[in-house]
Amino acid sequence: MAITREEIQKKLLEIFEINFEIENPGLDDNLRDEHGFDSIDAIELLSEIEKMLGLTLSQEQKKQAMDIRTINQICNYIESLEKR
Repeated sequence: MAITREEIQKKLLEIFEINFEIENPGLDDNLRDEHGFDSIDAIELLSEIEKMLGLTLSQEQKKQAMDIRTINQICNYIESLEKR
């Protein structure tokens, strides 16, 4: 069951608000520079993505996520995971 980009985006914005207290970030905001999002936050976000998709990410898939800086990039990343 594929989820739409809109659903992914909505869920991510909820995760950012609830888990990281980042409200309404711009989809192209650099999360690290503009919102203080760090590597520990990224690890927590990956576990939320795993829950959202109902799967476990491989080390390789997690490494691919390390260069992600914006919500749009996270959406692209999740869409690429779903295609596998």
